[in-house]
Amino acid sequence: MTELRMVVCCKQTLDPEAPPSAFKVDSTSNRMTLPSDIKPVIGQYDEFALEAALRLKDAHGGSITVLSLGNKLVRDVIKKALAVGGDELVLLEDPSFEDSDSWSTAYALALAIRKLEPYDVVFCGRQSSDWDSGQVGLGLAELLGIPIVTLARKVDVLEGSLRVEQVIPDGYQIVEVQTPAVVTVTSELGNLRYAVLKGIMAAAKKQPTVWTPADLGVDPSEIGSLGRRLQLERLYQPVKEARCEIVEGESPAEAGANLAVRLREAKVI
Repeated sequence: MTELRMVVCCKQTLDPEAPPSAFKVDSTSNRMTLPSDIKPVIGQYDEFALEAALRLKDAHGGSITVLSLGNKLVRDVIKKALAVGGDELVLLEDPSFEDSDSWSTAYALALAIRKLEPYDVVFCGRQSSDWDSGQVGLGLAELLGIPIVTLARKVDVLEGSLRVEQVIPDGYQIVEVQTPAVVTVTSELGNLRYAVLKGIMAAAKKQPTVWTPADLGVDPSEIGSLGRRLQLERLYQPVKEARCEIVEGESPAEAGANLAVRLREAKVI
C-alpha cells in the first residue's frame, strides 16, 4: 500500500468534563446546554480515532482528511485535528444538519466520504461523547458497503489490508480486514497527542472546506432533524428525592425487630 488515504470522523460535542451543575436542559428544544464561556470539544473517542490515523501516518505515510458534521462549528475547536497532524478538514456545516440522529448523521457522512473517494480506511470513535449510541460507524459501513472492525485498540497496515487488535470481554483478538474498511477505535489505543506550536500555527492559516447539502446532492429533508429515524420524546434531569425515617425501640433488639417490620411493610424484604 503506497499512499494510505484515511478519513477520520470527528464530532464537536459539549465538554463532558464541565461541572455537572453547569449543564442545563432546554425542555422546549430537548437539548443540553452549557454556558457560553465553556467551549465545546472534539469527542474523546473521536480523538482516539484521530490518534490511530496519526500513528499509521507516522509509520507508513499517507494523508488524513478530518470530517465533521454540524452547524456553527467552532473553528478553534475543530481545527485541533489539523494542529495535531491532520492534512485536510472538511466540514458538513449547515442548519439542515442540526439535531441529527445516528441514521441521518451516518447518511450525510457516507455521502461526503463517497465524495472523498478513493480512501483506504475510515476511522470513527467507538461512540460519541454525548449520546453514547455507538451506531454511526456501523451505519457508515452499511451505507458504504464495506467491512467494519469495532473496538480497535491497535491498527497496523498490511498489503491491501489492515491488522486490527480488537478488544473483547476477556482480552483482545487479532482481525485482518481488506481495505477499504471502517474501524471504530476505543480508549485502549491511548490519548491523542498534544499539538506542537508549529502545528498550531499551520492550522490557524489553513481554511476548512465547507460542504452544504447542495454540495452532497442531498435533499435537506433526508438529513438532520427531518431525516431522523429516532424521535426524542423528552429530555430531562431526573429528580432524586430521599426521606429519612428513624425506627426506635426500648432496646436494640426491639429497634431491630421494629426495623424488620417496617422494611417488610415497605416491601424491601
